[in-house]
Amino acid sequence: MLIFRQLFDPVSSTYTYLLADRESGEALLIDPVFEQVPRDAALLSELGLRLIATIDTHVHADHVTGAWLLHERMGSEIALSAASKAAGVTRALQHGDRITFGSRWIEALSTPGHTDGCMSYVLDDRSMAFSGDCLLIRGSGRTDFQQGDAHRMFRSVHEQLFSLPDDCLLYPGHDYRGLTVSSVAEEKRFNPRLGAGIQEDDFAGYMAHLNLPHPRQLAVAVPANLRCGRPESSATAEHAQDWAPLSFSFAGIWEITPQALEEAPPGIQIVDVREQDEFDGALGHIAEAVPMPLGELQQLSMALDRARPVVCACRSGARSAQAVVLLQKAGFTRVANLAGGMLRWRAEGHRVQGGSN
Repeated sequence: MLIFRQLFDPVSSTYTYLLADRESGEALLIDPVFEQVPRDAALLSELGLRLIATIDTHVHADHVTGAWLLHERMGSEIALSAASKAAGVTRALQHGDRITFGSRWIEALSTPGHTDGCMSYVLDDRSMAFSGDCLLIRGSGRTDFQQGDAHRMFRSVHEQLFSLPDDCLLYPGHDYRGLTVSSVAEEKRFNPRLGAGIQEDDFAGYMAHLNLPHPRQLAVAVPANLRCGRPESSATAEHAQDWAPLSFSFAGIWEITPQALEEAPPGIQIVDVREQDEFDGALGHIAEAVPMPLGELQQLSMALDRARPVVCACRSGARSAQAVVLLQKAGFTRVANLAGGMLRWRAEGHRVQGGSN
């Protein structure tokens, strides 16, 4: 069975695609974003998947790929068109190459025009294709920089993508209007740049007069992506979280287990966001915890030391997850949720103050 997820980066409007074979647990990520690596890693972990390769559709100009960072953390291959001439690629792709995951595979199609190294990827049963910045929903990628060529793009779309079955679903590299998926039949009929009746010279003339500003991250993204996203320094996408062994959930929350909190060095501020009667109630509370009910947290948090880490706790971990979000918005960078809350804390036999058996 195929596992499929479409993920979104709101800063660059980039779609990242997860494909996995449920039986083997092997997974691919198409067009990962550097800043979203914690999210993607959390999803892979929660679904019990092993990332075997990241695959970029091209050398991006609007965001930095997460390929290198995922390779460092998970040992995944870095797959990219050989024509991209990027350093650090572990699998240079040619037209027709197959990337296998479990019993499934995708095929690489060379679709230049946006860049020389643009590739689209087609699932083995030809039910879905990932068109990167070549063919967008009711549009196309730009052709005015980075080896752009409108004539090559027109031929790429018509000879490669439009030759796929009409019911093949098309998933683009970006969409700036919130559209998520199209189909070959739809784009053949309705794409105003490339659809029915439009000739190559018509398309080239259209693209020559777009007059778009260059992407804001162009000067940073292209050099970084020619290194497959490897930073020039040792900086990573996340805030430093070396004060305790933490995990990052797909919900976007840093979490600490009761055992890790029990063994953590002194200096951590524990904030219990339950109401006072719960704090004093049957579950008891962690001895070092300070009561700050969630509804009063914004005001009471002014008493916290921003230089020291904060762990939020509640009954189950739900309210304290919201507390983490509130504290992050207030400027706290080293803050985590107590996974499972006081229910898990007590179930694992950690010490409490007050409460009943």
